[in-house]
Amino acid sequence: QVQLVESGGGLVQAGGSLRLSCTNSGRAFAFSAMAWYRQAPGKQRELVASIVGGGLTNYADSVKGRFTISRDRAMKTVNLQMNALKPEDTAVYYCQMGSSGNSFWGQGTQVTVSS
Repeated sequence: QVQLVESGGGLVQAGGSLRLSCTNSGRAFAFSAMAWYRQAPGKQRELVASIVGGGLTNYADSVKGRFTISRDRAMKTVNLQMNALKPEDTAVYYCQMGSSGNSFWGQGTQVTVSS
């Protein structure tokens, strides 16, 4: 089965950087789209950034110019480079990969930005 494993979360001061990674460590699957979502306490899960097989990316307005999503050519790993972090970026970050109606999620990794 597909198993998405995330890494890279942690505690950082405002203005700092973190890099999140998510890899499929299970059964190989031909993903066509990959994304990062986040959920802060008391809030709904929201899309942070997405990337499709052709390399087209999409970002939430709140992270444009600060975050960069990337993926390996094999569409097995997706990364999120987060720069100029703000306290409001504090949340649990989830990776998501999907194709043809199938959607898989990672377990989530905590990102905490202190002021």
